[in-house]
Amino acid sequence: MVFDHCRIVGEVARALIARYPPRLGEVLFPEGSPLAAASHDTGKVSPTFFNKLMKACQLPQIPGFLPEIERQWGGHAGVSQAALKAMHVPRWIPEIAGQHHGFSPNLAARHAEAEQFGGAAWQEQRLALVEELKACMAMDWPQPASVAQARLIAGLTSVSDWIGSGRHFENPGAPWQPNIERALDEAGFVPPVYRKGLSFQEIFGFPARPAQQQLIDAAMTPGMYVLEAPMGLGKTEAALYVAYRLLEQGQACGVYFALPTQLTSNKIHERFNQFLDRVLDDGCPQRALLLHANAWLVDTEMGEEGRPGGAWFNHAKRGLLAPFAVGTIDQALMAAMHVKHGFVRAFGLAGKVVILDEVHTYDAYTGALLDALVKLLRELRCTVIILSATLNQQRRSQLLQVPLTGQAYPLITALPAGEGVRELPVLADAGVQVAIHLERDDTRAVDEVLERAAAGQQVLWVENTVKEAQQRYLDIASRASALGVEHGLLHSRYTMADRARIEERWVNLFGKPGRDRRSERGRILVGTQVLEQSLDIDADFLVSRFAPTDMLLQRMGRLWRHADTPRPTGARCEAWLLAPTLDVAIDSPSAAFGLSAYVYAPYVLCRSLAVWCERSAVALPNDIRALIEATYVEQSEDGAMARWLHELNNGTPRRKGRTALAQLARLGLAMDGNTLPESKAQTRYSETDSLDVLLLRDMQQDTERHVARLVLLDGSVVELPTRKALPQAQRGALKTVTAQLMRQIVPVRPGDAPTAIVRDTLEKYGLQHCFYLGSADWAEDESLLRVALVDDAGTLRGLHGQVVHDKYPLEYRDDLGYRVIKS
Repeated sequence: MVFDHCRIVGEVARALIARYPPRLGEVLFPEGSPLAAASHDTGKVSPTFFNKLMKACQLPQIPGFLPEIERQWGGHAGVSQAALKAMHVPRWIPEIAGQHHGFSPNLAARHAEAEQFGGAAWQEQRLALVEELKACMAMDWPQPASVAQARLIAGLTSVSDWIGSGRHFENPGAPWQPNIERALDEAGFVPPVYRKGLSFQEIFGFPARPAQQQLIDAAMTPGMYVLEAPMGLGKTEAALYVAYRLLEQGQACGVYFALPTQLTSNKIHERFNQFLDRVLDDGCPQRALLLHANAWLVDTEMGEEGRPGGAWFNHAKRGLLAPFAVGTIDQALMAAMHVKHGFVRAFGLAGKVVILDEVHTYDAYTGALLDALVKLLRELRCTVIILSATLNQQRRSQLLQVPLTGQAYPLITALPAGEGVRELPVLADAGVQVAIHLERDDTRAVDEVLERAAAGQQVLWVENTVKEAQQRYLDIASRASALGVEHGLLHSRYTMADRARIEERWVNLFGKPGRDRRSERGRILVGTQVLEQSLDIDADFLVSRFAPTDMLLQRMGRLWRHADTPRPTGARCEAWLLAPTLDVAIDSPSAAFGLSAYVYAPYVLCRSLAVWCERSAVALPNDIRALIEATYVEQSEDGAMARWLHELNNGTPRRKGRTALAQLARLGLAMDGNTLPESKAQTRYSETDSLDVLLLRDMQQDTERHVARLVLLDGSVVELPTRKALPQAQRGALKTVTAQLMRQIVPVRPGDAPTAIVRDTLEKYGLQHCFYLGSADWAEDESLLRVALVDDAGTLRGLHGQVVHDKYPLEYRDDLGYRVIKS
């Protein structure tokens, strides 16, 4: 019955709000918010939806109302929007109901009494349903005060609908009221209990440094805080202690730690879990669940959308709804975009401490989105803590939306809620002097690296693309083996299983756990930007492909990181930057910088090179501010540099310019217009690894047993049911299988991915039970999943042995990862 389901969803919403810290819940959600959630399915009172049910039950239908035509207006959700609009409910409430499946319905000129919706008689029934809901729930409509609050109620509505559609409410004859709290517990919405009054040392095992203590003293209340400090200063611990105090005081309901990209190390998860282990009370309900993100996905139950095969059975997205999570900035950015279920992300972040780690000056596109996200988070009563080693003054001012003058470094910028801004200089540690050498000849750099590693040094080599990192590793591997030098490769395009194995080994060897083993032999670790982000690794010598100044500084933060790390005799703190001469670069940056000019804007690369070619050494952290400001200060240009600046701002036929990207960012934030599917929600200047490639050894159908047999890369086998409808017990068992399959996925750029397999074929192998394959009610929606088989030679093939890419061979090896073989 429609009324019962609506009532259940409204009561789930009421109970969800009650689980927030009292002061926070009252401020976030206007009175009456549960009624908005309850009214979401008003449009199910319509002849097309009625016929949809009749058709499923093989019962007589009302003539003239084909169920399939619902798709023209977004299904019953579109009818809900039209119906509520005709009732003259408060602003945004109709759109909240209309978008509860994640996207804006296309109503065109249709109104509540349209013939397709059943005319005036059916609208009267919808009005009666709403009046009965108001009476039963004893509340009237909420009055959202802003777009941000409307997005929050929209997120509350969708999540309450998912939970209210779960297994506890499937039997219409059973009393549902006792199941509300149980369903919320199983969905993981458990209010944490904290140990009180812990000191910094009790949590982290060492006393706070002066710089850490300054941030702790400045961030006593909710607000926005920026800590600019060098790599290795302990910014993460300082931010987490600020978060702990706000959680303990009931001024926040969780923590979302947003990292720059998916490239970032899994090691940050370990540090975060150690923090939670110290601050969560031993008697905290579901303590083990709160401590482990993987358990959160498998051990929680969030209704249809959160089951295997649903769009939100996904680590990256579900982390936003968990009380505590480490995730990517991209998932947070989508909270401020008109992307499918963007408002669910906003709901997940509301009231939390959101830590944005390693925010740089560089990317204009992400910058425009980031400004909008920060504004949204502040309206959603979040405390925002931005950590950076490399912000310039202009970018910092844009983020805080206040004029700033401070030029000190390190620096804390504090903007407590309702107060004025303060810029607080921070005492810096002694730091290091890094010798700089610009090298044009890659071959000479390879020789140097091998010579130093043969002498016992631990060497990092950082490339800007996966392809170049793979090639460099191959160039080094055979010669390194002959010298007895250990060598490894780390980048983003491994399966999760292989990535975890490689990272565990190499991050430990180059980090504190490996100090006792440094003297055993020299080592060379080749990688991409993963080596510059959130990793506590310590190299004796660094070689880096040239990159924008902020990225180079991040990479140098992995060089001679700790004063007490043992070093071999003859080691010196030095970085070699692989770069063309400045005049050659300015004349033709694409030719001079190669693939790097497709990752980073040529103008910024040339500006950065102009700064670095004058340097034979840099003092870190003392020179960081000057280097960043010199790179990014706006200046007039002439000659070729004027052209590259024009291209940066206005684009080329091959890529969008900064102006267009900023406009796209604003379009993405619009509340009206078409909803973007996630595959189209661009958050980066360069093309990102947005598709998921599932790699298997084999796939076979067993038609007699109605199962598909999937052979994983390690030879183990999982079976998937191929029937469309599954009993509850079978659906529950799929969680573990799906989590296992997710470890076989490689993130890949669309241009490098295998050809898509049609949905019908994927369903024959039962993959719809594990992965989201798009929505039948929304034509623009599409699956992010691609599937390929890996043969004994490592070549990717289709399900029947065919070629999977129209231009290049694709390969996968556990040492090299996913490769596109271009001659």
